[in-house]
Amino acid sequence: MPARDGQFIWYELMTTDVAAAEAFYRHVVGWDASPAGIEGVAYTRFSTGPTPVAGLMTLPEGAGGRPGWIGSIAVVDVDASAAAVKRAGGAIHCPPTEIPGIGRFAGVADPHGAAFLLFAAGPSSDEDCAPPPAGSTAPGHVGWRELHAGDRETAFAFYAGLFGWTPKEAIDLGPMGVYQLFATGDGPAVGGLMTKPPQVQGPPAWLYYFTVPGIDAGAARITEAGGQVLNGPHQVPGGAWILHGLDPQGALFALTAAER
Repeated sequence: MPARDGQFIWYELMTTDVAAAEAFYRHVVGWDASPAGIEGVAYTRFSTGPTPVAGLMTLPEGAGGRPGWIGSIAVVDVDASAAAVKRAGGAIHCPPTEIPGIGRFAGVADPHGAAFLLFAAGPSSDEDCAPPPAGSTAPGHVGWRELHAGDRETAFAFYAGLFGWTPKEAIDLGPMGVYQLFATGDGPAVGGLMTKPPQVQGPPAWLYYFTVPGIDAGAARITEAGGQVLNGPHQVPGGAWILHGLDPQGALFALTAAER
């Protein structure tokens, strides 16, 4: 079944050492990894069981960025959506491009600089490689998406206008500000956004939470594999446990678990 327009459907790590990153995430998250078989592109596919979850590739030389994760949002028409991003004050970093046999994508950013991808699957793409539902919280899947925004209110208006996202509960975090939950359809919240606190370094960006069975064991695996735990573990409203981490190549990520 094709993904609903406006859903996050894929996650991709661009890094400086693909072999080391593969070993790290296999150990920390428990993913399997295999070559994607895309002609002319060295691309590794992470999966949990038979379900593809994310991709891994070398950060292009001269790209000007640091290793990091980027998410893809499903759209019906990549070209039209990229034009809409620009009209709404965002930027186009990579123009609409065809991936033969896979689909069409564009690299864009919101008005505050947070990057993401637009993606439309091609008619001949392999249905067996369809990503999991956006709301999946099983181990190995992406359980949450979080935007550290340049400005929460204008950022949410940008994404809601483009993708029809709907607001859910707004949680008052005191000195940290308001944390706005959002849904990409009629279902439960699948992510949240907040104005990036001044003490948080770096530009506005999306952060993705990978689900593991237990947060303490996940934290231990991060340090065992040469990464760093930057924040947490701690419990959040609703009962889940989270932490923020840094992989050995410097890419930010997060883990979430139902149990300590």
